Amino acid sequence: MTTVHHNESRTEDARFPVPRPDEAHWPGLATPPRSPVRAAVAERLFRHAVSTLPVRVVFPDGTVLGSGDRHAPVMRLVRPANVFHRLGADAKIGFGEAYMTGDWTTGPGTDLADLLSPFAARMSSLIHPALQRMRHLVERTQPMGEVNTKENSRHNISRHYDLSNQLFETFLDETMSYSSAWFEPGDSLVDAQLRKIDGVLDLARVGEGMSVLEIGSGWGALAIRAAQRGARVTTLTLSSEQQALARVRAEDAGVAHLVDVQLCDYRDARGQYDAVVSVEMIEAVGEEFWATYFSALDTLLAPGGRVGLQSITMPHDRMMATRRSYTWIHKYVFPGGIIPSIRSIEDNLAAHTTLSVVERRDLGPHYAVTLQMWRERFIAEWPSLEGAFDGTFRRMWEFYLAYCEAGFRSGYLGVSQLGLARDPFPR
Repeated sequence: MTTVHHNESRTEDARFPVPRPDEAHWPGLATPPRSPVRAAVAERLFRHAVSTLPVRVVFPDGTVLGSGDRHAPVMRLVRPANVFHRLGADAKIGFGEAYMTGDWTTGPGTDLADLLSPFAARMSSLIHPALQRMRHLVERTQPMGEVNTKENSRHNISRHYDLSNQLFETFLDETMSYSSAWFEPGDSLVDAQLRKIDGVLDLARVGEGMSVLEIGSGWGALAIRAAQRGARVTTLTLSSEQQALARVRAEDAGVAHLVDVQLCDYRDARGQYDAVVSVEMIEAVGEEFWATYFSALDTLLAPGGRVGLQSITMPHDRMMATRRSYTWIHKYVFPGGIIPSIRSIEDNLAAHTTLSVVERRDLGPHYAVTLQMWRERFIAEWPSLEGAFDGTFRRMWEFYLAYCEAGFRSGYLGVSQLGLARDPFPR
């Protein structure tokens, strides 16, 4: 379990006191890198970018930028110089870090996702295309130590999923599902998560007596649900925290005899299974290993079997433009990750497997609702975590959940359930 502590100092925002990062746990975060030239360029670009956004950006002296009216979401620059120095050093990381450190925050009554959504909606056009073509000159690329080799993948996964089971229990529902739900009117989060799980199992045609391989266990919800259908499930994770809790949950559900939770990389899986399922795990595979991942699905699937896959997606042109970028999400949340496009999934299937997409269900707006509910629960339950995590972590987690919610709200991100099968009439 990761613990981070420090003494918070109160600020103007009493609802969310702004933390001062402890150097012992957040080295180099409290003080932004200084480059007057880069900061000046960043300020000019920022002012131009927000001038047409339906928001209000308020400076300490009362200056207001943006095209939003008095009802628009408010971004309050607490320490503008720090914000622009961080943006100048690395815009994709500095924006989130400036929120973590309280250099900017939301105005009274403004929800963070409401503020971030206009930015997400214009993500591809905030910066002039001519300047975007020069991004490789200033942006960092993903470090080699986070490329998802077998050696690195365990560490990458551990950095997020081994934070502590207590953390995830505070905001996930009782199924402990950490992926998009599928809502119908009147659903609770539990109802919507069970519908999502059943949707994936149905795509893979999971039923009584079948052998099922799951790549990416989570905390066991899908494996348990499959076992309750009478299937025998082998489920793989790289998180020791997840493995331990998933085993307990399978035991409590009375299906431990049907669920084998293994600490195992998908590249080491052997055998063949009647069905293979994988929910929002492909995002952690890495582009360099997509061919390996899809080949594994093909190899591990028995003749006549089906694959049920759920994946976050993004438009192909945006994926291609940003696939080498090292972002705030990589640094603080999901090291080594990359979100595929539907086209990249189909291209890899065609090039490296005998499988193709035969069914598809899109749930993008459902993920925005899921993330909103998670964030509300996280904020409400935060007092139970204060002894284990500090205020900087809290703002980091709020930003992560709101940032993702904004991406799905705006359509910049999507999520799809895909049914994969072999062509019954191969050419």
